[in-house]
Formats: sequence, structure tokens, C-alpha cells
Amino acid sequence: MTNLDLFEIKKSFQRDGTLICFAGPFSHSIIEELGNAVRRYLETEQVGKASMMDVFSIFIEQTQNVRNYAASKAAAGDANPEYNQGIVVIGKSDSHYQVSAGNLVETGDIGKCVALLDRLRSMDKAALKALYKERLRAEPIPGRGPGLGLIDMARKSAIPLEYLLRRIDDRYSFFSVRATV
Repeated sequence: MTNLDLFEIKKSFQRDGTLICFAGPFSHSIIEELGNAVRRYLETEQVGKASMMDVFSIFIEQTQNVRNYAASKAAAGDANPEYNQGIVVIGKSDSHYQVSAGNLVETGDIGKCVALLDRLRSMDKAALKALYKERLRAEPIPGRGPGLGLIDMARKSAIPLEYLLRRIDDRYSFFSVRATV
């Protein structure tokens, strides 16, 4: 770390409404410990039970997505450690909590996810519920890509899920998703 001015980082977090931020490897134990910290933080903030569960489950889903992507790439013979270097941020804007996560992806891998996100963004709550039930009853297809967890995040989000695909170079992009509860 070249900049020791943590006060500036703290001010930036406060200005942006950042409550919790973690960047680094998403191991099972780190996800578990961060999950415990998120739960305790929300309890001290006296967040309503339903909102607390939504924030927590979206946090878990997003961190697992980063971890699962890295695992799927490793299983396919591409064990680039950068795949598991993600970031998760929980913030507050007005009366809503925002849960965002991002990680490095191969640009060619993200098409199915972006297509599903675009579809989910165009659906109302009733259509999201129907799609969720349909996918819940369907036979799981190994290697199918994004699915039930993303749909559930969209159902819990107060506004359509937001995403950003930032191209790094010809092969890689950084993929970020945000849910607002």
C-alpha cells in the first residue's frame, strides 16, 4: 500500500455511504467470517429482520458467485489466482442498503450472465417470482451458468439489479453487480 493516508480513505467511504468493504481472496472461511461481521453490524444498526436477511443472503450469493467462478475456471485448467480476487461492498444510500461485488472474468464467459441480468432487469416482481418458481422446479443442468441465485437477488432488490462490465484488455473484464435492498 503506497498511500498511508487512511483518513482520506475513511472520508471517501463516508462520502460514498460505504459501511463494509473487503477486497482479496474469497475463501470459504473468509466468506463465513465476513458474513458473521455483516450480520453483527446489521444487528447493531437495528435493521429490520426482513431487510437484514435480504442483505445477508445477497452478500452470501455474491461472494459465492466469485468463489464459484474461480473454482469453475480452476476445474477447467485455468487456475489464474486473480479470478478469486474479488471485492464486496455494503453501503447505504438514503433508506436502502446496497450490496455490490465484483471480480475479474474472461470477457467471453460473461455473455450468459449479462443476458440473464438484462432479462431480469426488464421484469416486474410478479414475473421474477414466476421465473424463480419455474427454475426451482426445473432439473438443474451442470455448467449451466447463472441462475436461481441471481433471480433471487433480483426478487429481493428494491430496484433492478445493476451491473458494469469494465474491459481490462482483449481477454479480461472486471464484472460488478449491485443489488439495492
